Order: sequence, then C-alpha cells, then structure tokens
Amino acid sequence: MLQKITHLTVRDVRFPTSLEQHGSDAMHMDPDYSAAYVVLDTDSGLRGFGLTFTLGKGTEIVVRAVQALAGLVVGKSLHHIVSNFRGFYRLLTSDGQMRWLGPEKGVIHLATAAILNAVWDLWARVEGKILCRISIQDPKQIVSCIDFRYITDVLTEEEALGILVNAKEGKQQREDLMMNQGYPAYTTSCAWLGYSDQQLKQLCTDALQHGWTRFKVKVGADLEDDIRRCRLIRQMIGPSNTLMIDANQRWDVAEAISWVTRLAEVKPLWIEEPTSPDDILGHAAISKALAPLGIGVASGEQCHNRVMFKQFLQASALQFVQIDSCRLGSINENLAVLLMAHKFKVPVCPHAGGVGLCELVQHLILFDYICVSADLSGRMCEYVDHLHEHFTSPAVIQNAHYLTPKDPGYSCEMLESSVKRHEYPEGDVWKLQINK
Repeated sequence: MLQKITHLTVRDVRFPTSLEQHGSDAMHMDPDYSAAYVVLDTDSGLRGFGLTFTLGKGTEIVVRAVQALAGLVVGKSLHHIVSNFRGFYRLLTSDGQMRWLGPEKGVIHLATAAILNAVWDLWARVEGKILCRISIQDPKQIVSCIDFRYITDVLTEEEALGILVNAKEGKQQREDLMMNQGYPAYTTSCAWLGYSDQQLKQLCTDALQHGWTRFKVKVGADLEDDIRRCRLIRQMIGPSNTLMIDANQRWDVAEAISWVTRLAEVKPLWIEEPTSPDDILGHAAISKALAPLGIGVASGEQCHNRVMFKQFLQASALQFVQIDSCRLGSINENLAVLLMAHKFKVPVCPHAGGVGLCELVQHLILFDYICVSADLSGRMCEYVDHLHEHFTSPAVIQNAHYLTPKDPGYSCEMLESSVKRHEYPEGDVWKLQINK
C-alpha cells in the first residue's frame, strides 16, 4: 500500500429530482439530490472515489470545505494513512483552525466524510476486495480505525475489541447467508409527500409484486391528510406488512406525541425524526409517551457525530438507530456507533437513498451483521429506487434484500458521463434548466 495520493478533485454534482418531487417530505419539499464528489489520484494510477450527500443549494459550500481539507490528504501514502487510521481521522477533524467550524459537525464534517469515503474506497481497491471484506479481517485492525475520544464512558477500546472477538463465532455462516440471501430492506420510494394518491397506489402495487413487505410513508405537513394517506397505504399493503412513518423533524415534542397518537390506528413500527435531530431529551420524552402504543422512535440521519449517538443511547431516546454513510465521519465514526448500539441492544436500521447512500451503506450493514450484531431481528436498511444508474457498481436489490456487492471498493464511483452531464452549473442538464 505504498500508493501516494498525488491529487484530490472535488465536483458539485446535482440531479434535478425536484422536478418530479422525488425525495419530497414535510421539511424538504423540493430536493435536488446532489453530492460533493471526490476523486483521489495516486502515483500508481489507482483512484479512490467518495462523496457526501446534499440536497442541491449549498453543495458548493461543501466543495469548498473539501478543498480546504485537501492539503491534509495530498502527499500522503495510503500505507501512512491506514497504518494509523485513527490518527488520520483526528488529523482531519482536529485541525487547529478548521475545527472551529464544527467541531465534527456540519459542513466541515460532511467534507471530512467525503474524503474519508474516498480513502476507504482506495484501500479496498488496492486490496482488490469489496470494502466490507477489508473491515471483516481483524478485530484489532477495526478497533484501530476508531476514535474513542469522548465515548469511553460508554464504550472503551477493550470493550469494542471484546464485542468483535465474540462475534467471530458463526461469522462464516453469516457471510454465506448474506451471499445467498442478502440483507433485508424497506422501501421509501412509494410514498414521498408530493406524490398523488394514484401514484402511491401504483407504486405500492408494483412494490408488492416485487416482494416488498416493509414500507415507509412521509408525514408531517397536514394531520388529516396524513391520516388519509396512511390509511390508504395500510389498505394497499395489508395488515401483516410493516409500515413506518417519517416526519423529517417537523414537530415540537408535544405536537409529535399528539400527531403520532392520531396515526397509531395504522400501526406504524416507528416514527422517524419526530422533532429536531439535536433534541435528545425531546426524543426521549416522545419515546416514553409512544411506548404504550407500541410505536418506537427512529433517528440518526442528521445526527452530527458519535457523541450525540452516545447520548441518544444513554437517554433511551431511540428504539432504532439510523446511521448515515455521509453525515458521520465515514466508516471510522460509523464503526463506533455500530458498536455502541450493540452494547445498548438497539437495532441499527440505516438511512439510505439520495445519491449513492444505498451504494455506501450496504457495506456497513453487512459489517454490522457479520462482525458486530450477528442478528437480523428488528433490522432492515432503507432503499430508495432513484439514481442508481449513474454508478459503475450500483446497489442490487432482489426479493427486497440488498445483495452483497461484487466489485472491489466502496461502490460509490459514478459514471464519468453522468458526472459531466450533471455537474453544476456547467453540465448539459443544468444548462438546459437554467436557460428555461
């Protein structure tokens, strides 16, 4: 792994998904799924690809943040990085001046994730393996990638190593199961908030025919309309299939409890992001109030870092942990959250969708099942059927399960033709939109 990183390129890539209201929810009515897309060049000719997810406007800010961090990456060998990955993570997150912009949150952390995702992709490509197989190799190596600062009151390095060592039993059987069957998924593609009833019905019908049994519905804009739409979806999918609801941070705490109580008749498994993603105690209060109704609380896609997840778990504020491949500091920080969630016995059901999130997170769920939790009960991963055609190794779903990736890397390399067409503002797609 003597490859030296010689150059970092970052591009602003946006897809006009708002035109058809794909991704629309109670707080984000017109998202254009976008990415700050990073490419690392090396002196050997191998390249690493990474990204972080955005919703259109502001992607240029993340691009500038990546450029500001580039000097900490360019010039280093891959061996230098991975032999002290914890130290490299701290280098990116603890620069004496740029740390002030976070620390470990917001735009600067999104930029950190994009760079680290590209480093992990490069490492897997050098090894000629899918990324989750790199992670699976050695518990000590896995632990050495994690920054335990601020979380040792909940999880020590020794405890993390013990969890990983204990999970080695039965690991081969779990790998075989993932190769043959895949990891269970749920779909959000049927019920974006901006979709018409006719569109909801057709998409639900199609999904059921393709084997989907777990569905998520966007709620939070209008209570009576939510009741009507949720009843419609429940009628479409039947009483035995699983339904989740997602408010995308729309409510205050008391409002969330009242609103979800009215929706309890459709028997949702969870309410996702019922209030501000920063309100740990608010989530705890909602969890306590909804527990008698059999409704859990899920959150995490906008949880800034491992410290917030630690506190969510300490406060019993979540019944489902939703990690995100690009919100946290890449795999390094997600590993810490997976291990803490296991210690607290809270299932991990990752956030995905957007641009490339499904491609990335499939590696994390495989690692969680094979090397940490050894359990599929109560676990599933989000899938959104948009924009996969723009990737060289897109996520593959069969019978509502993520199939194990086959190509070496972290699965987030985009087709160059797609990048050129959708680069903002000079790509042909955006020239056409701007000139309308």
